Amino acid sequence: MKKTALITGASRGIGAGIARLFAKEGYRVVINYYKSGDAAEAVKREIISEGGEADVFCCDVADCSGVEQMVGFAKRRFGAVDVLVNNAGVALFGLVTDTTEEERRRVTDVNLHGVFNTSKAVLPDMVSRKSGVIINISSIFGLSGASCETVYSATKGAVISFSKALSREVGPSGIRVNCIAPGVISTDMNKSLTPADLAELKERTSLNAVGEPCDIAAAALFLAGDGAKYITGQVITVDGGII
Repeated sequence: MKKTALITGASRGIGAGIARLFAKEGYRVVINYYKSGDAAEAVKREIISEGGEADVFCCDVADCSGVEQMVGFAKRRFGAVDVLVNNAGVALFGLVTDTTEEERRRVTDVNLHGVFNTSKAVLPDMVSRKSGVIINISSIFGLSGASCETVYSATKGAVISFSKALSREVGPSGIRVNCIAPGVISTDMNKSLTPADLAELKERTSLNAVGEPCDIAAAALFLAGDGAKYITGQVITVDGGII
């Protein structure tokens, strides 16, 4: 029987890469987006054109009611959610002293509260079925911190702690919860980096390279599968050896 994967923030970048790979491997995919509707529809069309099954749902993961509606849509469209990939996130670059209350709240609401909201929404069915996988996309900055990305780093560190704690809470119900901490990945979020910035970052990695969304997608696919059936509460760092 085919499984269903709900992937947040899946219209572009890492999320889109995860959606494409999961669909290619036979998952029914629900592509969540908030603002990039055209991009989400393009990912859906691409998946369907290649014989996969996919649909889209517009929802701000920071909105509890919207998240509940999204999970309900996924169940009606494809059946119970077997795999949740919490990828939606926003970045914030700047000094703490220059950060506004509105900026801080938005980053926290999406990056941390969004993970809580979606996890809470899918868990009742997973617990009932005693089966399910939750994969949270954090960041190497959640492990090491980053200057001028303090709020972002704090939320990503919190996602790691949340994942570890939740894995203990739901493990007895047969549910696995893991985290992926990407390094520098070639996405829209990093388009502001100058060639000099990218060159410096490459030099800091053991592999002397910037990662691609497919690198994170491959790690997520592994964690979702039976090959990882005894892995939970872990942080898989996919960073080319930068830390």
